[in-house]
Amino acid sequence: MRTPAPIAPAQGKLGVLMPGLGAVATTAIAGIEAIRRRLAPPIGSLTQMATIRLGKKREGRSPLIKDFVPLAQLDDLVFGGWDIYDDNALQAATRARVLDGHHLEPLQDVLQAIRPMKAAFDPEYVRRLRGPNVKTGTRRELAEQLIQDIADFKAKNGCDRLVMVWCASTETYIEPGEAHQSLKAFERALDQDDRTLAPSMLYAYAALKSRVPFVNGAPNLSADIPALVEMSRELAVPTCGKDYKTGQTLMKTILAPGLKARMLGLNGWFSTNILGNRDGEVLDDPGSFRTKEVSKLSVLDTILQPEIYPTLYGNISHKVTINYYPPRGDNKEGWDNIDIVGWLGYPMQIKVNFLCRDSILAAPLVLDLALFVDLARRAGMRGQQEWLSFYFKSPVHEPGTKPEHDLFIQQTKLKNTLRWLRGEELVTHVEE
Repeated sequence: MRTPAPIAPAQGKLGVLMPGLGAVATTAIAGIEAIRRRLAPPIGSLTQMATIRLGKKREGRSPLIKDFVPLAQLDDLVFGGWDIYDDNALQAATRARVLDGHHLEPLQDVLQAIRPMKAAFDPEYVRRLRGPNVKTGTRRELAEQLIQDIADFKAKNGCDRLVMVWCASTETYIEPGEAHQSLKAFERALDQDDRTLAPSMLYAYAALKSRVPFVNGAPNLSADIPALVEMSRELAVPTCGKDYKTGQTLMKTILAPGLKARMLGLNGWFSTNILGNRDGEVLDDPGSFRTKEVSKLSVLDTILQPEIYPTLYGNISHKVTINYYPPRGDNKEGWDNIDIVGWLGYPMQIKVNFLCRDSILAAPLVLDLALFVDLARRAGMRGQQEWLSFYFKSPVHEPGTKPEHDLFIQQTKLKNTLRWLRGEELVTHVEE
């Protein structure tokens, strides 16, 4: 393993730009504002609450992650973004109905000041939403407008660095095409106004062109197409994704490794969700649901390795559905029926009913990813950051390899990367 490069200090303001100033983004912004005003604890955030063990267990060294690696301070964060609706962040948060009024009232001043820039939007990619706050132009013109937005935001807010964290909707399912295979082909497609370039790709392109790290919080094809992977490596800009791991899939990446660790078999895993927020409305479209379905279905095969354990996992029936149910709002409910197999083939069942809050679980991920991808940029890291797979349903990975979905292996990889960046011994849990 190569020696880590020196990490540039986290000096000055860090701008966090978010495509999609809806429920997830406004919950993250409001939460960070509340935390830095000492109005609430940062529950769910590794960067703020987790410790990291250093050296041998007997040494007793376990500092907070935020004290171990040079992360940007919460007081240095500045927020902005784009949305197809022109509501300011307070109006958007109120409309989303995630946070109660007593949480929003002390933050009115800062939330009202955050107004979305016009979004690059194509209704063919998100068919259930329409809004007035959108840009016009060809694909090339939209990309250039986004690049200008980034430059203007940085100058206006006096930011030293920027990151972009996707918080917008799931786009309709597409497969990589000719325009996505190389940077040259991608830029030619921009000039030809090729509609196979999804809006999320335009944001990713604009971020990379501006030397801004890009985080993909949705299952869209964005920065993980060959063209933008090439661009991120050439320009030495880190990217990561995709699709925040929050509710039902989080439970799968906790439970499935446990079943495999004990060599318990699995016949089937039936999952259904009810969700009533804007994400639920978008996913009510079959094209957008297909994008999400692919992300959700990939988890079990990778964790359970049926090719290695065909007797235990070679014939699993895995079903996932999402149902749009407006009365539930952001309070998503996930039901799982898990048919497992024990000694001598005797069947057993596990039932999980996870009544979760979608944006409450996603908000700390937005914070952690913004801070970690900024750290990666200052450490000279480039391309896809597999060590951040811990946060995603469908982690990016090198071609020819499989993604790692086991939450506990992902956590070890994340913490070992932080140890490596600071020149500490990697922890293998084998004590001398």
